[in-house]
Amino acid sequence: MSQTGSTAVSDQADEFRLAMVRELREQEAIRSEPVAAAFASVPRHLFAPGEPLETAYAPHGTVVAKRDADGLVLSVMSAAHLQAVMLEQASVEPGMRVLEVGSGGYNAALLQELVGPEARVTTVDIDADIITRARECLDAAGYERVRTLTADAEFGVPELASFDRIVVTAAAWDIPSAWISQLALDGRLVVPLRMRGLTRSVAFDRDGDGLVSQDYRLARFVPMRGSGAFAERRVLLRDGVAIQTDDPAVRLDAQALNDALSGPALELWPGAVWDFPDELELFVALNIPQVASIHASQQIIDEGVLGPAALMGVTILVTEDSFAYRAKRASGSAGEYESGVIAHGPQAESLAKQYAEVLLRWSDDHRRRGAATFRYRPVASSPGPIPAGAVVKRHGAVTVTWS
Repeated sequence: MSQTGSTAVSDQADEFRLAMVRELREQEAIRSEPVAAAFASVPRHLFAPGEPLETAYAPHGTVVAKRDADGLVLSVMSAAHLQAVMLEQASVEPGMRVLEVGSGGYNAALLQELVGPEARVTTVDIDADIITRARECLDAAGYERVRTLTADAEFGVPELASFDRIVVTAAAWDIPSAWISQLALDGRLVVPLRMRGLTRSVAFDRDGDGLVSQDYRLARFVPMRGSGAFAERRVLLRDGVAIQTDDPAVRLDAQALNDALSGPALELWPGAVWDFPDELELFVALNIPQVASIHASQQIIDEGVLGPAALMGVTILVTEDSFAYRAKRASGSAGEYESGVIAHGPQAESLAKQYAEVLLRWSDDHRRRGAATFRYRPVASSPGPIPAGAVVKRHGAVTVTWS
């Protein structure tokens, strides 16, 4: 490419980058000047080689970095909006030692901008191809100072610990003990934590031997690989309908549940307000027993077999032969909705009442953002019985309180 052509591309990239920053500010994903300056400085398109500038700088767009032989996405460059949210959660300051778990290059470059020229960011990934790609992109963009390592992040990077910040960019089903032990006493871990079928990016601070949340946000990431991987159970009821759960205690009888789906539905509308759907879904998933999620195709929804909530997956209260899920409908006032329950199977009435009670409790007492506080306690530091309602993991348990 001629110098004139290179300059033209660079100028166009600058315009896209500044437009992206403006939009992220307007959406309140960027809330601080240091994060804004980092996004304005790092040439995102150099971490998305071969992609149009419009794609590289789309605030909510992702760029696939690697797929497996079957086409399954293994690694992506996350949406700039989500990266901004997590960097704000991390509150990175100049001079900090930062570990990034899950590498793509771009986010590590943003972190390097935040820690400044005297500090050094370490980014680690289990996939050597991803690390090679990240290294090439970082060097091309002028971020040679970022350290790249190929390793299973389940074990952290003990030789470089401790870290003031650990930022995880893959969905983690659990929090390995290494992440806690390698975190400075006043450090912060930002992790997209998977809990009962939902993922939230949680900003945890050290709390003795465990962790306590300071903030949480909606998030979606590709799952962790390596020793920290966890496969959720998925049961197909019929073409276009599947139930998924991460709880081994939940018993699923595909034939009985499909029979329930074929029968009439019971509806219950208890008068609960529908609002803040991501907060509502989180409260429901963490407050009903026997949790799973049901997913349906557009055709199934168009046929009226399941409600629209099932298109993206909705939390269900499930037994071997019955299930209930939430729905919404317009209420008396224009633009307002109420929450209700749709249930199928011989236990439909009982499950609908249990689900409705949870909807009412959230509507009456916790209908706002940020009502949850998460605490993580490693097994080794929590002798005795696990608290009722805790989300039990391999290495510890998550307990949640609601304000």
